[in-house]
Amino acid sequence: MAAASLILIVEDDPKTSALLKVYLEREGYQTRSAADGTQAVDIALRHHPALIVLDLMIPKLDGLEVCRRIRQTSDVPILMLTARVEEVDRLVGLSIGADDYVTKPFSPREVVARVKAILRRTIPKVPAGAPILTSGDLTVDQTKAKVTAKGKVVTLTAIEFRLLVRLMHSPGTVFSRAQLLDALYTHDTVHVLDRTVDVHIGRLRDKIEPTPSQPTYVLTVRGLGYKFRDEDDR
Repeated sequence: MAAASLILIVEDDPKTSALLKVYLEREGYQTRSAADGTQAVDIALRHHPALIVLDLMIPKLDGLEVCRRIRQTSDVPILMLTARVEEVDRLVGLSIGADDYVTKPFSPREVVARVKAILRRTIPKVPAGAPILTSGDLTVDQTKAKVTAKGKVVTLTAIEFRLLVRLMHSPGTVFSRAQLLDALYTHDTVHVLDRTVDVHIGRLRDKIEPTPSQPTYVLTVRGLGYKFRDEDDR
């Protein structure tokens, strides 16, 4: 069980790490710090933080490798810090499990705002008594935030869960990337790319589709967006 307010700061620059620590603790969070990738993985697996602020360029293991290793056993939200502003770097990070980015130089207040926004959306907000959604061998219990495929429980991140629920609520309806971004991210999350949706769709398909390269649940509508299958697609 993640500590409710423990934030792991992974940053090899002592001044930046100390500054983030001050701002986060001022907002009531507890913090732990790691100065290299090996230490970061160790702390993350032993202390189960609620969120990780992860610099991309750190010694021993870089941020992407740290993210890969943590994602093998944990869905803890990860906010990456990077000086690489190219779109490909952002998408590579998201494809291995980063939840959001802040580019350097940044304001500590912006990092705190992102942390708050990510934590607000970490636990899906579902009304009590929400219906169970089913399609073929796929079942989504919204109240329990539980997904099963072919009788096996599937572990989704909060974003993947919301994405699946949004699509399943309106089978056959085509959603643009912009519409899905509005459903996934809060208004105070900025610099989120449209193609981020493609990454989340890919990760969702890997988890729920019998053959991810030939999806049968979440379908692409070329030039328009995505939809969940309806009776005409089966």
